[in-house]
Amino acid sequence: MSQGKASGFTKQMARNMFYGGSVFFILIFIALIFDSERKIPFRSNAEAITPAVIHGKKLWETRNCIGCHTLLGEGAYFAPELGNVYKRRGADFIKAWIAAQPTNIPGRRQMPQFNFTEEQLNDLVEFLRWTGNVNTQNWPPNIEG
Repeated sequence: MSQGKASGFTKQMARNMFYGGSVFFILIFIALIFDSERKIPFRSNAEAITPAVIHGKKLWETRNCIGCHTLLGEGAYFAPELGNVYKRRGADFIKAWIAAQPTNIPGRRQMPQFNFTEEQLNDLVEFLRWTGNVNTQNWPPNIEG
């Protein structure tokens, strides 16, 4: 029997595969990050951010709307997705719906009454309009969210 190298998988081979694979996938990850960061300015609709949109976003955050609703797929799934609600329903419907809450319909989930002023409603609608114009690559997949 010969006392030469054992044929098979050695520790050195395993180490080389680990380091080589790690470097390969780190480079792919960096390329994906670079590609995403390069596309964000063209998809974000940042040029349409106005003071009303900023105030509407603050209302969205301080009233914890994301605790029940999703916005562009992020948030709770208790209430409807609102990323495209402006396109689906329009400003007048959104304002009327918020003002009519809670509906007190038996068996239906109830949205709280926030007692928004007309200006606050307009700002919230502007935020939802801006959100609806962000290029989400057709998210949500259907018009009803």
